[in-house]
Amino acid sequence: MEWLKAGDTCWRIAAAKRLAFLIDYQDYYTALAAALAGAQRQILFLGWSFDPRTRLAPDGAPRGDGSPDEIGRLLIDLARRKPGLDIRVLIWRSAVPISATQEGFPHRAKSWFKASGVDFRLDDTVPFGACHHQKVVVIDDILAFCGSGDLCGDRWDTPSHLDRDARRRSPDGRFHPPRHEVMVLAEGEIAAAFGDLARERWRLASGDTIAPPPASDDETRWPEALAPDVSDTRAAIARTLPDRKQTPGVREIAALTLAAIASAEHTLYVENQYFASPLVAEALAARLGEPDGPQIVLISTHRSPSYFDQLTMDRTRAVFIWRLRAADIFGRLRVLAPFTAEGAPIIVHAKTMVVDDRLARVGSANLNNRSQGFDTECELAFEAERDDERAAVQAFGDRLLGHWLGRPAADVAVARERRGSLIAAIDELNRHGRLQSIEPDRLGPFGEFVATFHLGDPASVADSWSPLRRRDRLYREVRSGAGPT
Repeated sequence: MEWLKAGDTCWRIAAAKRLAFLIDYQDYYTALAAALAGAQRQILFLGWSFDPRTRLAPDGAPRGDGSPDEIGRLLIDLARRKPGLDIRVLIWRSAVPISATQEGFPHRAKSWFKASGVDFRLDDTVPFGACHHQKVVVIDDILAFCGSGDLCGDRWDTPSHLDRDARRRSPDGRFHPPRHEVMVLAEGEIAAAFGDLARERWRLASGDTIAPPPASDDETRWPEALAPDVSDTRAAIARTLPDRKQTPGVREIAALTLAAIASAEHTLYVENQYFASPLVAEALAARLGEPDGPQIVLISTHRSPSYFDQLTMDRTRAVFIWRLRAADIFGRLRVLAPFTAEGAPIIVHAKTMVVDDRLARVGSANLNNRSQGFDTECELAFEAERDDERAAVQAFGDRLLGHWLGRPAADVAVARERRGSLIAAIDELNRHGRLQSIEPDRLGPFGEFVATFHLGDPASVADSWSPLRRRDRLYREVRSGAGPT
């Protein structure tokens, strides 16, 4: 493998019996409900947030076994019906201001699960100001979900991202805006590796050791209605872990990001909530300056939905978009935001990268400083080696782009082949303006100050409360080209 190297750009590489890329939460929640119904021995959740009122089937999809579709009631029902099933939910103990924006969750969930048979705990074992941001579900060490989103009431949407959708309703009854998430479902040894990751998190948070479920080679929990995108392959887990006392941090995701950018041959397609990492910006700028470098397509939200992110992340993004446009002397860059058919912005919360037809990454890490060294993150990375694997990576990228344009993946593939490049295909198919260029604001003195010192976006424990140290360290790394340390 070119990119995936255990101990450097990833943690482990393991066999994957099947992989499926799940675009948006209608598919994810449907697959999750089916997988949970088949669980026999152990269910492990890791999350940034968690609302037990979250419905997995707001579209009325049949449940099959008659169980409830709210995730809290579903888990309690599973614990009652299957006494031998070990169910554990570990969620970041969020700061009070953040919890207040989520109706007091995940903190309120503790009382929800009291004496229920579901072991629900909040995890505060990160440096002050950092957060646990991993989003993982592991079932019997046979299946694992990993990706961008949590079990929360404002995540569900379909790839159509309709302007008005009665199913897109939060537990409090309010309609929430269209939203884009990406998850991946993995079966086999790679799922057991995610189980090891989750059990180690539980040990660090609680001091308790969880035994893995007994291994079995002839069992499957794969949802019957879900067709895999690739079979009989290998995949990797990459992580970010902050420095702890006497334990150095882990920067695998940052290393893989820089390696992927450096080695992309013709296309680098990225969907991400943020674009605020100077290391990533300069790596992209360097490739844009090459006469034969790759085309680069960045998809993000037109404007962050939260005021804090508008204050911090959007200002830094503006500076970096100007930087990339200056570097784009060969016209190979697009920075785009998606909109609905009637022109409403779609929230892009995915953290996904597709490189050529060779590498697909789905996880929790943003393209900002925090996700490279301060918060906990994890992702699944899949590097194609066979022809069918390359076709699966390319089809995943075509599906992602096509869903923005209201087109099937086949239309994207045909346009890409006919026009000779991904950007030319976008220009041809984007006739209704569903993807629009992100025009960065020109910043005043305060905005320049926020962007220069990366306020709200620490790169490590060492600079979490020292913006001056943060700026000097980041730009020293940019100048050296050595990447995060």
